Amino acid sequence: MKDETKCLHSGYHPKNSEPRVVPIVQSTTFVYDSTEDVAAVFDDPTKGLIYSRFANPTVMAVEDKINELEGGIGAMCTTSGQAASLLSVLNICQAGDSFISTSKIYGGTINLFAFTLKKLGIECIFVNPEASDEEINAAFKPNTKLVFGETIANPALDVFDIERFAGIAHAHKVPLIIDNTFATPILCKPFEFGADIVIHSTTKYMDGHAVQGGGVIVDSGKFDWEASGKFPELTEPDESYHGIIYTKSYGKAAYILKARMQLMRDFGAYPAANSAFLLNLGLETLAVRMQRYCENALTVAKYLQSSDKIESVSYPGLESDPNHALAKKYLKGSSGVISLVIKGGRSNATKFMDSLKLASNEVHVADIRTCVLHPASETHRQLTDEQLVAAGINGGMVRLSVGLENVEDIIADLESALSALD
Repeated sequence: MKDETKCLHSGYHPKNSEPRVVPIVQSTTFVYDSTEDVAAVFDDPTKGLIYSRFANPTVMAVEDKINELEGGIGAMCTTSGQAASLLSVLNICQAGDSFISTSKIYGGTINLFAFTLKKLGIECIFVNPEASDEEINAAFKPNTKLVFGETIANPALDVFDIERFAGIAHAHKVPLIIDNTFATPILCKPFEFGADIVIHSTTKYMDGHAVQGGGVIVDSGKFDWEASGKFPELTEPDESYHGIIYTKSYGKAAYILKARMQLMRDFGAYPAANSAFLLNLGLETLAVRMQRYCENALTVAKYLQSSDKIESVSYPGLESDPNHALAKKYLKGSSGVISLVIKGGRSNATKFMDSLKLASNEVHVADIRTCVLHPASETHRQLTDEQLVAAGINGGMVRLSVGLENVEDIIADLESALSALD
């Protein structure tokens, strides 16, 4: 099936006389005929449902749909994109380990990696995505366990060179984890370019309607954990789970099943059935919406380029954008997010945003409605000036998330707000 069809039909296949729409299984528990049956499922959770902290039929249908869209071997939903980022790292890193991340990623992820994980004894080594192979290779340590990047950086909108970083990661026998939130599998399938694990904040384009928070981890099943020799968590007995060896018991699905059996068991960051139901409604129109987002955003980006009130416009879909070549290589569209820098710095940027009538000033992105955000004051507020520069952010930057309104109405709103500037 093509993506448009998968969005509607993957994940849930009703049998004779069953509901057409994915049912909400609003239950935390599942009944068994005997103690022996329950014990067998605890020995191997893939054989049945235990408790909705691990898995729920409604959520599982959504997991299967996202997995099919990404082309993976298995997926696990989480309560937020931040939870997906955290668990994707903790699944293969422990105290005393390090990992590499590009510096141009979402501010909340920078804070998670640089501060919170540091408290847990895990070091994040940040590298400039434009650094040379030699510089990136030099950042690796014997205890480095993975490389992390974003397909389209939030909010810098740099396009990640997936093949290059996959090659570097694999040369060091570690996996590449990609945050594919802004692209979604409709615009980019990172596994086709060498990525090993994909995560999303499903709160964004996948949901699209700002009605639920969530995340997901998808495993390609392609990384050879045993051949790497660096991941005893997967290749040696897990004392917390009957001494199971994940690579022996689950083969290519070792990573994602360990995440569910061990981390989800202990952290319990699993979404509710009702949240998954709402997410599925968004997924059903994802392919259609992504096309419109891209069309609207490209039109808006071209308009913004013509304004003398704007210092610069970053949108990979523009032929003049430094990331256009990478966008053509990896993307089937550049999403609906634009980064623009208003002349006059922070004061003019906030004045512009406060003058908008149609676009909402809110801490959100990738919605069906147009919205704006000031990264330096909001999502990246906790970062130092040096970190802001490394993330490609200055005081005049505005993140514009173009929605599905008529593009002429969006431009009229932007034009009115720009006219309010000196």
